[in-house]
Amino acid sequence: MMNQQSIADRSIDVHNGTLTIAYADTMPEGGAEINVVLLHGYCGSSAYWERVVPQLSSSGARIIVPDTRGHGRSSAPVSSAYAMETLAQDVLALIDALQLERIVLLGHSMGGYTALAFAEQYADRLRAFGLIHSTGLPDSEAARENRDRTVSKIEEQGIRTFVEGLVPNLFAPNAPADLVARAIDIGYGTSAQGAQASALGMKDRPDRRSLLETSQLPLLLVAGAQDGIIPVERTFTTNRQGASQVLLQSAGHMGMLEAPEELAAGILQFVATI
Repeated sequence: MMNQQSIADRSIDVHNGTLTIAYADTMPEGGAEINVVLLHGYCGSSAYWERVVPQLSSSGARIIVPDTRGHGRSSAPVSSAYAMETLAQDVLALIDALQLERIVLLGHSMGGYTALAFAEQYADRLRAFGLIHSTGLPDSEAARENRDRTVSKIEEQGIRTFVEGLVPNLFAPNAPADLVARAIDIGYGTSAQGAQASALGMKDRPDRRSLLETSQLPLLLVAGAQDGIIPVERTFTTNRQGASQVLLQSAGHMGMLEAPEELAAGILQFVATI
């Protein structure tokens, strides 16, 4: 987890005590005008953002980085699927508990699917939102079948072996080995139940491209030029007024680890326009 001096690791019980959400919080002195919530991707945790948060918090914004249910230090309620709408409700419960009226919500990969579900249901709680290596498109039929294979693999191999096979494919070719190893180590913190239920939740998510087009909220879209999971064209599906696009030339699917300075600069530039 992130251990810089300005960052506190906390946890809170929500949904009448049925879920514990762990989160990192920068808690600037004197409060903050802008509250940014960062959502990590599949088989990740708040630690995915450890190279970005110090740069963002230096701007004076409050940065809150939760572990999604079933990931990191958050609990993993038993369920056949964690719908993206359910994950959005978790975010709502967290910001309600923190007494935050409106937030900037940015999601990486699966976190982007959650951000879209949140924007659809709770737009009045947002100042802006964004997708980082994510898309408004639903799974293709082949991808849906692969989600089912994922559940079987985790059942047969266990979460550690699954993560070791998954994570290297998230990075650009020739990515530094220490970054890949770090992401694998983070992935070990995912529960098998959480990984399986999240895979099935992603499988059933709807097409939300129209939301990206019609939302009146400022929108940030970040893609990696070398992303083999979600190609650039699946992220940059709109150039409507109020939408900002950032292309990370050196990054695959893990810009927060592969190009943290460039990603942080793109986020800060976006937030400065809100």
